[in-house]
Amino acid sequence: MIIGIPKEIKIKEDRVAITPEGVNSLIKYNHKVIVEKKAGEGSGFYDEDYKQAGAVIAESSEDVYNQAELLVKVKEPQPSEYKYLKKNHILFTYLHLAIEKTLTRELLNKKLTAIAYETIQMPDGRLPLLIPMSEVAGKMSVQIAANLLENRNKGAGILLGGIAGVPAGKVLIVGGGHVGVNAAKIAVGMGANVSITDISTDRLRYIDNLFGSKIKTYLSNEETLKKLTKETDVLIGAVLIPGYKAPCIITEEMVKNMKKGSVIVDVSIDQGGIVETIDRITTIDNPAFEKYGVIHYSVTNIPGSVARTSTIALTNETLRYLIEIANNGLIDAIKKDSSLAKGINTFKGKLTNKGVAKSLNMDFTELPSLIGF
Repeated sequence: MIIGIPKEIKIKEDRVAITPEGVNSLIKYNHKVIVEKKAGEGSGFYDEDYKQAGAVIAESSEDVYNQAELLVKVKEPQPSEYKYLKKNHILFTYLHLAIEKTLTRELLNKKLTAIAYETIQMPDGRLPLLIPMSEVAGKMSVQIAANLLENRNKGAGILLGGIAGVPAGKVLIVGGGHVGVNAAKIAVGMGANVSITDISTDRLRYIDNLFGSKIKTYLSNEETLKKLTKETDVLIGAVLIPGYKAPCIITEEMVKNMKKGSVIVDVSIDQGGIVETIDRITTIDNPAFEKYGVIHYSVTNIPGSVARTSTIALTNETLRYLIEIANNGLIDAIKKDSSLAKGINTFKGKLTNKGVAKSLNMDFTELPSLIGF
C-alpha cells in the first residue's frame, strides 16, 4: 500500500504523523511511504532521517495526496487541503467531526473513508489513540494555567504551590478521565490545592485510591460546580463523550462569579468545549482571551507545543493500526478488529459514527450495513 504523510499546516502544529522508526516498520512489510519535505522538522525528525528509514521525500502536499492510498495525518484537513482529497483515499487522523460540519460534508461529498483516531475504542471502553494525547494535554494544561496566572499575563499573580505562610492556589478539574487525572498529577506535584469532579462515583473512587488525601473529589452537579468555581484559581475542562459534542457544563453565570484573574483551560475544546463563555477557538500563537475578568485558553492542539514527545507517543499507538490496514486492506482489517471499526466516521459518502451524526443533526448509517459484517 502507498502511505502518504503530508506536512501539518494547522497554525503552530509541529507534530508529524509518524516517526522515522514507524516508517521503517512499514517499509519492512514492503509498503511505500511518501513523506512531504520538512514534514518532521518541528518534531526534530529530518528528511534524511526519513530517507534512511526508507521513505520517499515528496516536494509538496499535492504530490503526497496524488500518490497516497492511505493518508496519515495528525490534525483534521484544513480548508486549503480539501481540494486534494479523493474518493480512493483512506484518511487516518484526529478529526473531531462533532464540531466540524463543513469538513464532515466535504468528506461525505468526496465519498472517502475517514478514520478518526479519537473514536477508535477498545471493548473495555478505552480510547487507545486518544489516551497519549490526553496525557500530554492534561499535564500541559496545568503548566499553561500556572503561566497564565502570572501578572504579566493579567492573571491573579498566584503561585499554584504557594510558599510558607501563603496558601497554595486552588485547581478545579472538571472530568476525571485521562486528561483530568494527568492534570491532577501535575497540579499535585506543584503543591496546589486540587479538586476533581466527575459524574461517575466509580471513577471518583478510583481517583481517591490513586491520590488519597492529596485531592478532594466531588460528584459533578450544577450546585457543586457553582460553589467550587467561585473559589478556584484555575479551572481545567476535561470532559469527553467519544464522538459527541462536549456538553456545556460551566455556565456564563458561573464564570461571572469566578475570581478576577483566575484562569480557565478548556482541554475539551476539541469537541466543542464545556465552558459557555468560550466563543472562539484560539491558537498557540494567540492562545488566551479575557472575559468577565477571567482568562480563557481554548487551543485545540495543545500537544502540538511539545511536538517531539507527542509525535513519538502518537506513533507508538497508531502504528499497529497502520500495519493492520496496510497489510490486510481496510475491509479485512476492520472485520478483524472491532476497535478499528469504531474509528470509521465516514464511508463511501455515509456518516457512520452515531455521536457525530447526532451532534451535527445529520443522517447516520450503520457501518455493518455498508460492508457486510
